[in-house]
Amino acid sequence: MSEPSIDVVPISGPPGVARWQAVAEPDAVAGTAALWPVPALRPDVPELSLYVGPQWRRRGIGSRLLTAVREQATEPLLLADVVVDSPGEAFCRWHGFRHTRSRRRHLLTYCDVHQAWLGELVDAEHPGYRLTHWTGDLPGSPHVEELLRSPSGPGNTVLTAAEAGGDLAAYSVAVVGVLAARRARQYGPAVLPGHRGRRLGRWVSAALIQRLREVHPDVTEIEAATAEDDAGLLATRAHLGFRLVRSTRLYELTLP
Repeated sequence: MSEPSIDVVPISGPPGVARWQAVAEPDAVAGTAALWPVPALRPDVPELSLYVGPQWRRRGIGSRLLTAVREQATEPLLLADVVVDSPGEAFCRWHGFRHTRSRRRHLLTYCDVHQAWLGELVDAEHPGYRLTHWTGDLPGSPHVEELLRSPSGPGNTVLTAAEAGGDLAAYSVAVVGVLAARRARQYGPAVLPGHRGRRLGRWVSAALIQRLREVHPDVTEIEAATAEDDAGLLATRAHLGFRLVRSTRLYELTLP
């Protein structure tokens, strides 16, 4: 029996997100790819997610999806976060991605969060600082300061920041629907130089967890990635109730 033909086609996605599908006749999805903005790491560098169903692997479908991404990408660099020793990691190495960082993935489940305790963390005084929030859909290359200056609205993103005298001091972002409809992915927290050592990272993270629940009550879990050598952030994750689920590696691909 002959192999079914595979077409790689662009499909619609959330604002700021580019998506593709590898479609096999009759209307079976063999694989998917997407480029997501990464607001708290490098706003001009998107993150690639690429998946091929097990029964469709070793047919060049992943390579075709990556070719479609490369032809349409306007940024000079792509990021990919893959599970250690997985087929995804082998795929990255084969296609010239460069390993840059080892990370740990953590998961927080809302049913394990004591809301009164979380409220105490959020309400704790931080003299000279105030919390601010933004909600909406991420543009293609999000910059935190620009988002905070723009009006909030409905969307899949929640941004929580700490400001001092009108200047950004720390922030964290959660995006709903990157992984699953009821799971959010947290980016950050990031604390700017000159504001470190004041537990602002824990403060904005706690406030983000609380605010996300208010804006998206259907979300039941938050996933976050942490560099495995970032002892401070690992301690913050543990303090807030995140649990380790897997180890990953971050890869980069330079585009011509």
